[in-house]
Amino acid sequence: MASPAGQPVLWQPAGSYEDIRFERSDEGIARITIDRPHKRNAFRPRTVHELCDAFSRVRDDPRLGVVLFTGAGPAADGGWAFCAGGDQSVRGDGGYVDEDGLPRLNVLDLQRLIRSLPKVVIALVAGYAIGGGQVLHLLCDLSIAAENARFGQTGPRVGSFDGGFGAGFLARVVGQRKAREIWFLCRQYDAAEALAMGLVNAVVPLEQLQEEGVRWAREVLQHSPTAIRCLKAAFNAETDGLAGIQELAGQATHLFYRTEEGQEGRNAFLEKRPPDFSAHPWLP
Repeated sequence: MASPAGQPVLWQPAGSYEDIRFERSDEGIARITIDRPHKRNAFRPRTVHELCDAFSRVRDDPRLGVVLFTGAGPAADGGWAFCAGGDQSVRGDGGYVDEDGLPRLNVLDLQRLIRSLPKVVIALVAGYAIGGGQVLHLLCDLSIAAENARFGQTGPRVGSFDGGFGAGFLARVVGQRKAREIWFLCRQYDAAEALAMGLVNAVVPLEQLQEEGVRWAREVLQHSPTAIRCLKAAFNAETDGLAGIQELAGQATHLFYRTEEGQEGRNAFLEKRPPDFSAHPWLP
């Protein structure tokens, strides 16, 4: 049960991580924070591995329905960032190099995990959401920006690009012309411009960002979990090809398994008898 509006969330630390913080609350909200402010919360392979672990734990916890995804700050120099993308200091010739010397692009796994998570992910963007960080906020279901937020792409400037969700889904959100401008020119856009192009849902003062995220999360938690998860899959099905259709079909299967009709088929198989579906008419 969500707490009354305005009441602070009681966050409980969960898990042991180096690059992130993972917290949960008894009212069904989780908070995942990239905790590398000295790097403008840029991710390295360890960061992404830990984020995948935390988001997987959210997925598997039936008590959690909403994730607030954010970045730690401010840094020692006073700067804020949601995420400045991949940490270029560990970028090798084939990807971002982990502790074992392997080049990785495991942020693609994280993108798909956020996308398919059957729960609502809300990005809380303070400061920079640049490069791969811009893509991560884009893939969240909802995005709330602080007034100091800055959005943009750097890929063509640093010899990189995201030709998957970072380009295709961006075009679905802001339109083809604007998406090409964002990628081809590598400009930065403030929070007001991001709101005008539909890149974020709302803009609030920095000091109200966390409180506003909690308020949105509590509103979501008042609604049907099954309806929300099916709606998320339906939105994804329109943009994600067969992977999106698979996700929507999986939610339909999840519902069917819980019906008497679905259970009759299973029970008949286990009891080695013909199934009897006569109680379930062929409805129009």
